[in-house]
Parts: sequence; C-alpha cells; structure tokens
Amino acid sequence: MTLSDQKVALVTGANGGVGLALCERMLAENPKLKLILACRNLARAIAAKKVLTTGRPAASVDIVLMDVSSVASVYRAAREISQAYDRLDYLFLNAGFMKVTHVDWQSFFGRLFTAQCVEMLATGKGLLVQDGQKTPEGLQAVFATNLFGHYVLLREVDALLRRGARVVWTSSVNASSAEFDIADVQCARGAEPYASSKHAVDLTSVALSERWRDRGVHSHVTCPGLVLTNLTYGILPRWFWTLIVPLLYLMRVFLPSNTIDPYHGSEAHVWVANQRAESLDPALKYCSRVSVLGNAYTDALKLDVTLDEGEHLLDQLSQLELDMRQKFKK
Repeated sequence: MTLSDQKVALVTGANGGVGLALCERMLAENPKLKLILACRNLARAIAAKKVLTTGRPAASVDIVLMDVSSVASVYRAAREISQAYDRLDYLFLNAGFMKVTHVDWQSFFGRLFTAQCVEMLATGKGLLVQDGQKTPEGLQAVFATNLFGHYVLLREVDALLRRGARVVWTSSVNASSAEFDIADVQCARGAEPYASSKHAVDLTSVALSERWRDRGVHSHVTCPGLVLTNLTYGILPRWFWTLIVPLLYLMRVFLPSNTIDPYHGSEAHVWVANQRAESLDPALKYCSRVSVLGNAYTDALKLDVTLDEGEHLLDQLSQLELDMRQKFKK
C-alpha cells in the first residue's frame, strides 16, 4: 500500500466522548487508517492521541487544532489539512455545543410520571432553558459549532473528498423542524437553538448529498442517542445523571436510544462507515441503539426535511460564508 492509497479519516471533537470512542473503534477495525484528530484544545488532543496509540505502536494519528465555532480557526486548520493530505475518505463532523442556563425543575417533576416523561428525558424538551450566546465573531454559538463551522470546513477541503468519500454528521433526535425557521437560520430569536441547529444539520446533509451525487461523495446523519459525556454533564450536573442512571438503563426496555456510554453511542457512526454507499439512504437518520440486554445495533428514522428547504439553507450558508471570508480569511 502506497501513502496515497492509505485511507484518511478526520474527526472533529475527537478528544473525548463519542468522538474518541469512534476513533478507537475505527483504528481497531482498520489499523492502517490515517486518523486526524481535529480538536480545539491541544492538551486534550495530545491526551486523546496517547489513548489511541497506547498498544498500537504502528497507529498513524495526527492532530489539527481547530475550533469549529470560529470561522478563522476553521480556515487556518483547513489550510493545514489541505497542505498535509491529498485525500479525505471519512469526515466525521462530530463536535457539538449546547449552552444551558438552567433546568426547569418544576417542569421536570411535573412531567416525571406522565406520558411526556420519555420525550423530556430523550430530548430535554420542556426541561432545559438554553442560552443564545454569541461567538467573538458575532455568530450564534450553537449554530456556529454544530453547523456553520463544519460547513465552512467542507467548503475548504472539498477538493480532498474523492469518489466514495463519506461525510458523517452527528445529529440528534432532538432535531426539530418546529424549532427551525429558514428566515432565522441561526435561531437568534428562537428558544431552542440546539434543536434548530440539528434540524439544519439534517437539511444540509440531504442537500449536499444531492449536489454530490454525480461525484460519488456521500453525506449522512447519525444520532448517538443519550450518551453521558462532558456535553451532557455540562447540561445537567453530574449528581443528577448519577441519580438517574439506573432509571436510564431500565428505560432501555422501551427507549433503546439510551446508549449511555460513548462506545455504544458511536455505533451508528461506525456502522455507516462500514456499509456499502449504495445501500445507504441520505434521507434517513441512522441512530445508535442498545437493547435491554446491552447489545448495540443501528436503527433508521425518516428525516423530517425537504430537499427544497435544504437547498435554500445551503444558499444562505454559502452567502454567510462569503461574508465571513471577507472578514476572517487571510
């Protein structure tokens, strides 16, 4: 195998949680894979690389510093990537952000033993009060991290996506068309920026998959389920998760999306990476699931999107990227 034949995978948000578990699983299945960890924190990235290379002396793991919430950072990282690599076979757009100001405990206890309990625990709807903070560049932070930074990255490394390449977005069952407004794509005026951003991810993936059809480049969305990571610990305190973990395991009887640990949360990502491209449907969301006996599997849900709206969103993202390029690309 020549260097140019070596498959290359880039993972954003790779220093922990689902991203790190995904990296471990990809290397275990393909020890010859060139793996790029795209992380915003160098110390955490180095620690993740040590985890990945321990016991794998031949593993090829590189680090690229990139904060997907910052367009300027994405531009810098994309230049580095384009100069160092001649291909990207897998691009896992996994980094995510959700800022919660507080929990509506009255709503929590009011719904705990009602028919709305499952939806509340699975999506946080009616439970989490979110903050619409902005980045230093003036973008809504959730939108910038979950969608726009990744979109800019795709634009910048497009030439590296060869026929057969797969772009895999980490979406969520929390994605909601009801919370998304095409006239307010950053959800500056909405109360659910996370649900809005994940619906925008779904729209973007479907539209890109259609545009890339003739090139043989594929875009798909996945959902890791409810995983206990630094993101979830940032949403609700650790003591809360520790308290309800037994309940989460019991709820797998009727809520297999309670994957809980990052390894199981990465199940759909790995599954999508291993399937024949022709067998996958870009209009489906592939979801990590775990049975009550602890067996992981992948399920699929129909996306609540239309291609027309996805194309409209791409046009808006393209215009925003042009505006940001004039300000931040050097």
